[in-house]
Order: sequence, then C-alpha cells, then structure tokens
Amino acid sequence: MPSDSTTVHLIGDSTAAEKDPDERPETGWGTPFAERFDDSVTVANHARNGRSTRTFLEEGRWDPVVDGLTETHYVFVQFGHNDEVPSKEQYTTESAFVANLEQFVAETRDRGATPVLLTPIARRHFDEAGEPEDTHHDYAALTREVARDRDVALIDADERSRALLADLGPEGSKPLYNHLPPGEHPNYPDGVADDTHFSERGARRMAELILDGVEALDLGLAARVDRDGR
Repeated sequence: MPSDSTTVHLIGDSTAAEKDPDERPETGWGTPFAERFDDSVTVANHARNGRSTRTFLEEGRWDPVVDGLTETHYVFVQFGHNDEVPSKEQYTTESAFVANLEQFVAETRDRGATPVLLTPIARRHFDEAGEPEDTHHDYAALTREVARDRDVALIDADERSRALLADLGPEGSKPLYNHLPPGEHPNYPDGVADDTHFSERGARRMAELILDGVEALDLGLAARVDRDGR
C-alpha cells in the first residue's frame, strides 16, 4: 500500500457535491467516491450546488483550491450541467467554458499537480425507443476536446453513465436517481422525480464508474483504491 499521502480535490456542481441533511437522500457521487480510498488519500470536495465553471471562478471558489496544490495532488474537474443551459443564471458560453477548463488545467499544472477532466454524468432521459438520450452533447464534446488538445487525463463520465442507463433501461435506472413517492421521506413530503441528481444507491454506482475511469487511465491513484469497500 502506498505510504505517501495525496489529496484529490473535486471541483464541480451538485452532481458531485456533499449534501446538507435537508437535501437527503439526494447524494452527490463525491461522497461515496471519497470512501473508496485507503488512508493515504484525502478527498477534498469543493463541488457546490448550482455552480458552473464561470460562477465557480467568479465566486472565488477556485482560488483557495489552487493556492493549496502541491505535486502530490490531483484536481478532478466536472462541470457542464449548469454551464450548458441558456435559461440558467449560471450559463456559460461555449468559448468561455473552454477557456475556464483550460484555466483549471493550466493553473493545476503550474503547481505541479495533476488535472483530470470529467464529462458531466448523463441525465436520465430516454427516447421513444427506450435508448438514453445524449443530454450533454455539446459541453461533453467540448470537455473531450480540451482533454485532447491539452493532453489531459479524461474520464468520460457521460459516456460511461449513458452505457449504464442503456443497460438498465428506463425503469431499471430510476432507483439511481432521486425519485420518491409522496410521503416516503420527510424532506420531500410531496415526492420528487429528479432525473439529474442521484439517490444514495445511484451515487455509489456513479462513483464506481469514476473509479473505473481512474483505473483505465492507469493513474497512480488507482493503487490506492480500497477494494474491500465495494
């Protein structure tokens, strides 16, 4: 087991973020992800609900992250859910989205740390044939392009999660997302049908997809995953 310690910083939106008690059982994938490493790894989850690359930067949330980076650190970057929606206050143009990702990458590398880009995890939307729709087409593609152009490690969470949705189908995938009938949970007395955010079970499954991506990249981090935690 590696004895030298490292920190994995997560920056992103609500799909990765820690949740307050009044939001449960909604769960970000960053929570179970953090539990899957041995004691040499610390996961610092800086992701926050409702953020885009632009607002994360504008609010000064990136500054303390980059200021604390060292050569032993990783920065996992997953945005897109809010950047891509023109009607949202957090909307980020395509050119600005690319520039922001490039800033995260460049400043991470300037500190000697390792950036990892992630495409956004798929929303649970199916077409009439029962196939999962490509809900992040443009902004996932932009993330892939930045990863290719800047030679950055990429975990294609969009592709991996759509494959999982295709395997489970419309009904089988529903328990992975925050779907509750009225009266089942006090935080959602009227029920909820949320096809973007995850249940605890769903967050664990999505975290596994991210960890599979870590292994596929052959990152040094892969040796630190606690296999007994499955």
